[in-house]
Amino acid sequence: MGGILQGIKVVDLSRILAGPYATQMLADLGAEVVKVEAPWGDDTRKWGPPFTTGFDGNEVAAYFLACNRNKTIVTFDLKHDAASVRSMIETADVVVENFKPGTLERLLGPLPEDVIVCSISAYGATGPRRDEPGYDVALQARSGIMSITGEAGGAPVKVGVAWIDVITGLNAANAMLAALFHKQRTGLATHIDISLWDCALAALVNQAHNAMASGENPVPMGSAHPNLVPYRAFEAKDGWFVLGVGSDDQWATVVDRLQLETASKHPKWKANKGRVEDRESVEACVGEAIAQLSRTELESKLQGVPCAPVNTVLEALNDAQSVARGALTQHQGVDVLASPLRFMTPQNENKDV
Repeated sequence: MGGILQGIKVVDLSRILAGPYATQMLADLGAEVVKVEAPWGDDTRKWGPPFTTGFDGNEVAAYFLACNRNKTIVTFDLKHDAASVRSMIETADVVVENFKPGTLERLLGPLPEDVIVCSISAYGATGPRRDEPGYDVALQARSGIMSITGEAGGAPVKVGVAWIDVITGLNAANAMLAALFHKQRTGLATHIDISLWDCALAALVNQAHNAMASGENPVPMGSAHPNLVPYRAFEAKDGWFVLGVGSDDQWATVVDRLQLETASKHPKWKANKGRVEDRESVEACVGEAIAQLSRTELESKLQGVPCAPVNTVLEALNDAQSVARGALTQHQGVDVLASPLRFMTPQNENKDV
């Protein structure tokens, strides 16, 4: 199913992560993606160590490989090669760029009206911050996600990957697919305005709605959940282990499997509302039981309840499920993460892209 977008041509003028991540998804789906880099290269080529062998056989930061597979890479300086780049755009279906608002038009002039343009910026094409730059860490700070990430009473903590960039890339790819469908139906091209800011706020989901409903700011809770208990990491005999109870039936299973005798003395714990109200006591009860068992024993006892050991990245990549699903692949002889998109054929065969 990798040829779903076969025949679609994308000119990728973006840099760093959000734009390249979005266009990589289109390339995985079969689109012809031509990435235009300045003579000095995409910034992420130098974001190391670690450095490794790139798609062209030269040394490159591992970061670059995360979002640039399945693309044809060409080099142009937009200030001096505007005519060449514009010629490429005139034959494209989609153009993706992440300059400050208005910069691309200033460099290349008005863009063809029949080409879908996806503009990705820090704060969007309108509003008082439209001209401000912004890397993921700055957006994590301003959007509020850093205020609820980390342990209670600790320093602000950012998510361990460029979370807002990735979410923005996913939203941008989704918007471009919708724009392609819209153009197929109507013949009209769309200019898409995607910002890290808008995507970050939208991704606050329940935490934002909790704040709006209560009038109170959420606080950092480590691995715990503001609306569910028990739902966090606990320390087992041989490392950290996560238990995520999302229903009262699951809680009953945990009580039975871990033989939580204390729970029988608190009938209000049968409902999540009561467990949230008695969070500290519930977590202490569960934590005491988990501390007596290994992670393997816990997984065996708690089958059917969402739970998992806290893996390292390499443990996750080498997990039997990762191997079975083909989570790693090769592109031009280089080991890379595979596309997460899977499509079922009429014969019920699972096909990736």
